[in-house]
Amino acid sequence: MEQTTSPIFDAIIWGGTALSLLGLLGLIYCIIRVSRAKRAQLDDEAMRAELKKVVPLNLGALFLSVIGLMMVIIGIFLA
Repeated sequence: MEQTTSPIFDAIIWGGTALSLLGLLGLIYCIIRVSRAKRAQLDDEAMRAELKKVVPLNLGALFLSVIGLMMVIIGIFLA
């Protein structure tokens, strides 16, 4: 029995995959940025300032990853 999927579900799956990858790239960027700050051996106040800048980016990247994974699961479930 061969099942054919609708192009809309394929688009949801691939769109979710793209969002998840974009979120993963954002997480990698956050890791690199914090790693550079640690290697620079900043004082406590400068390190806190850098981490305050990175936290919103990190949360945004996590949000994109979660939404993307949810889109993939919904696309697979409905296909």
